[in-house]
Amino acid sequence: MTDFAADSILVALEATPTGALGPAAPGLLGAAAQAGTPIALVIAAPGTGDAAATAAAEAGATRVLISELSDGAALGVPAADALVAAAALVRPDAVLVNNSADGRDLAARFAIRTGAVLAADAVGVRRDEEGVVADHSVYGGAFNAVSAATFGPLVVTLRAGSVDARLAPQPVAAENLEVAPSGRPAGAITAFDEETATSSRPDLRGAARVVSGGRGLGSEENFALVDRLADALGAAVGASRAAVDAGYIPYAHQVGQTGVSVSPQLYVALGISGAIQHRAGMQTAKTIVAINKDADAPIFDIADFGVVGDIFTVVPQLIEALEARK
Repeated sequence: MTDFAADSILVALEATPTGALGPAAPGLLGAAAQAGTPIALVIAAPGTGDAAATAAAEAGATRVLISELSDGAALGVPAADALVAAAALVRPDAVLVNNSADGRDLAARFAIRTGAVLAADAVGVRRDEEGVVADHSVYGGAFNAVSAATFGPLVVTLRAGSVDARLAPQPVAAENLEVAPSGRPAGAITAFDEETATSSRPDLRGAARVVSGGRGLGSEENFALVDRLADALGAAVGASRAAVDAGYIPYAHQVGQTGVSVSPQLYVALGISGAIQHRAGMQTAKTIVAINKDADAPIFDIADFGVVGDIFTVVPQLIEALEARK
């Protein structure tokens, strides 16, 4: 299998050590299908490529290229070698990568090596009469912007959760990709300690529902109200920078310009005023619900539904109503 569709979109998917794909994979493939034919490149550990290819086909990839990394300890370079080789074979109109830390590193390395244009933190991709374009939400969501490449493939890092489209499973059509190591210098992992954390809540970056708390909660003990509502909704827990700085919750939960960017179906803001830094990380949510006692809080400017009231009165009633519906 060497012929690829003229409108191919190459989607880089990094697999876990067991061959599973990350939660962003279905959204990446769904976004690619809005601009062309999605071709997946799975970058996997030795012996796990077939499992990763099967997962990619189940997520909607019409064709899958498999690259099993020979040196799992090397950072960045082997994955970039694989993506360069895949792009040379497929000749795609665009390359799509998850906007994670590893994804941004991979996209930047590829763009520098090939002289391609990099469109970072996009919220969608599509095709117009001239080719593939990327849509962005910028300046804290105050403006929408469009980027495109004058020539060559457009390299896009896509914000997790920003695209709802999902594809039907496809038959597995996979082939191994021949990758010539570039020999470029790379950092390496010399040792690591494995740590397993279990949680009944979804991961914040790709969650369909997010409940975030702000300074209005008043204390770490009161922040438990956010946890209760999140559990009632099956949501991930987020926070404003003010809540993190006050020590209510660890930094990993911070949503905003200096934290995690999310685009869930539902975003509930409890006691969050809505500073521009926070809005930059959540304004692309499909439905925003804000509860705040300050009727002039900026969060109400972007909320689809707003409740002006004491969160310690409103939220317990909301939780009670949700539990009653269950």
